[in-house]
Amino acid sequence: MKSDIEIAQECRMAPILQIGQSIGLTEDDLELYGKYKAKVSLDVWERIKDNPNGKLVLVTAITPTPAGEGKTTTTVGLGQALNRIGKKAIIALREPSLGPSFGIKGGAAGGGYSQVVPMEDINLHFTGDIHAVTTAHNLLAAMLDNHIHQGNTLNIDPRQVVWRRVMDLNERALRHIVIGLGGRLDGIPRESGFDISVASEIMASLCLATSLMDLKERFKRIVVAYTYDGKPVTADDLKAAGSMAVLMKDAIKPNLVQTLENTPAFVHGGPFANIAHGANSIIATRLGLKLADYMITEAGFGADLGAEKFFNIVCRYGNLKPDAVVLVATIRALKNHGGVAKDRLGEVNMEALEKGTENLLKQMENIQKFGVPVVVALNQFPTDTGEELDFIIRQCEGLGAEVALSKVWSEGGAGGEELAYKVVSAANRPSDFKYLYDESLSLKDKIHSICTEIYGAEGVNYTAEASKMLQRFEELGYGNLPVCMAKTQYSLSDNPDLKGRPTGFEVTVREVRLSAGAGFIVALAGTIMTMPGLGKVPAAEKIDIMANGEIVGLF
Repeated sequence: MKSDIEIAQECRMAPILQIGQSIGLTEDDLELYGKYKAKVSLDVWERIKDNPNGKLVLVTAITPTPAGEGKTTTTVGLGQALNRIGKKAIIALREPSLGPSFGIKGGAAGGGYSQVVPMEDINLHFTGDIHAVTTAHNLLAAMLDNHIHQGNTLNIDPRQVVWRRVMDLNERALRHIVIGLGGRLDGIPRESGFDISVASEIMASLCLATSLMDLKERFKRIVVAYTYDGKPVTADDLKAAGSMAVLMKDAIKPNLVQTLENTPAFVHGGPFANIAHGANSIIATRLGLKLADYMITEAGFGADLGAEKFFNIVCRYGNLKPDAVVLVATIRALKNHGGVAKDRLGEVNMEALEKGTENLLKQMENIQKFGVPVVVALNQFPTDTGEELDFIIRQCEGLGAEVALSKVWSEGGAGGEELAYKVVSAANRPSDFKYLYDESLSLKDKIHSICTEIYGAEGVNYTAEASKMLQRFEELGYGNLPVCMAKTQYSLSDNPDLKGRPTGFEVTVREVRLSAGAGFIVALAGTIMTMPGLGKVPAAEKIDIMANGEIVGLF
């Protein structure tokens, strides 16, 4: 069986100018990064903004398991399948982070015969967007520390500096550090730390901005510290927003690539979904809606994380209204939720399947609370039996959702035609899209709505510090912002060990952070970390390059 990278390296890519022409972009609209990658000029928007919108389809999934669900693969395969049945489709994905690529998860360009290419470039440095995010973030950190060192005219309390540094690798040793050690010229000693770049508020702001000037205004609002008398200090106070925007002038332009079957694909931005909002950029999504009949986008992790944030945060800021949702699941993953070990998932176990299916049904209910039609994409494996498939289909249809069997990993677009037809049908039914909560509610009420309505919690607990900060944010005028919950992706609860559809639990919010530039409050639950660590055998150990330049081991 060929590996993902072998399949990708054997494909015949079309010149990116040709891909652009297929969706109405001219040579002048594209800024080439070699033969197969390009950035799309933001000037295109003025020419197409009055075009009618295509249909917006969100791809999400059940709660992730070690068995894998294939959400990105389904997104790519669905786009290919829609083009096969005569629809003009564009897909939009997030840019992979180097942290997971060299860590445990691996790359994020799809798999099998449903991938975006050039796969190696996309999973590595690509067009440098994440590096730009890293540099803009760390420039602000440097200007903040320099201001304190140079006399601190803003009266910043070094003990209340909340702006950390970032890097795009998993590095647990940098989570908590002390900086400024040494002599008088080496800065002011204080505690600090690093987050991974894709957890940066710069990345979140990039993906929620609608223009470069909007991005600069978001940068101005970023709160980096507090004064001795408790007033917020912003990037605008430090006069840093202009320089930061300069560093992002190219990164804000969407990247155009293609799938193995030459379907146009925007790959732009990459906020994590367990610690940020987990969706590609609003700019890329809005362009796709104007250039295609169907715009297929993806939200990170399960529907309780990525989809909830897409609906409540991304759709608010982008004025987006999804027409349909694809919910990805596999028989194997559902049996894992039902308690079956990974090495025994190929065995028939109807009792475990029935128990694990509760997770799928809960995620369906979650999506339906937003008023959007749902199609379940059931990724097929050779070990799936007719009895198992029929059981899932009956369960889903009982909640009013159609089910399509998908073979896009092994067959590409041809294996997704059933899914494509059902998505077209769903997207053309009335969608009564609505948010879960009103922005006028208190921050605690918003958190309570998400935890009880989406996760199924019985209630929410707060540490004393979290309650204090929520009250402080409301007093400072940030109470109308939406909430971005940061929790484990491995459970509907804040405990990664609770699989399936847990009940009788409460969520504990241990910390809250303000992302005033991005435009949301981050509520951290459980033991979620904003800087991952490498596993015992990181993927980096298997990645190599040959004398002829061929990359191996990347997946």
